Amino acid sequence: NSIIVESLTDGKRMQAFSTDRLSSLSDIALFTTGEELPLSEVFKRMFEVFEQKEVSLNFKKQTKEMLEFFEKAIPEYDKERVYTSDIKKIMTWYNQLVKNNLLPFDEEVAKTEDAPMEKNEEVEAPKPKKTVKKKAEKNITE
Repeated sequence: NSIIVESLTDGKRMQAFSTDRLSSLSDIALFTTGEELPLSEVFKRMFEVFEQKEVSLNFKKQTKEMLEFFEKAIPEYDKERVYTSDIKKIMTWYNQLVKNNLLPFDEEVAKTEDAPMEKNEEVEAPKPKKTVKKKAEKNITE
């Protein structure tokens, strides 16, 4: 009753047992002034605001700057229920995911940038080919 997990920092693998507290990042959400925001959406906004790069701050020493950076990406986060320690975790996770190219938005951005601009011309769909049925040959016996 265990799974194998791999560390993003050093690549070491270890067992995680069913008694260990594990959370999938997709199960985590951020408190906002409205509805909760899934962590995937938080990462997506951070990815756009921080121009697809890691955030290069010392989270222990530059707390004020970290909060300002986070507020740029998620201005509606609930300042009473989201603690500084939560933001540090989110920023750390974000940096690890960017560093290891594990954010799926990376591919979405590349696809939209590389895609050629489409013209608004209507193109006729190719007409289906007519199929000709061969008449069955009749056996004429006289």
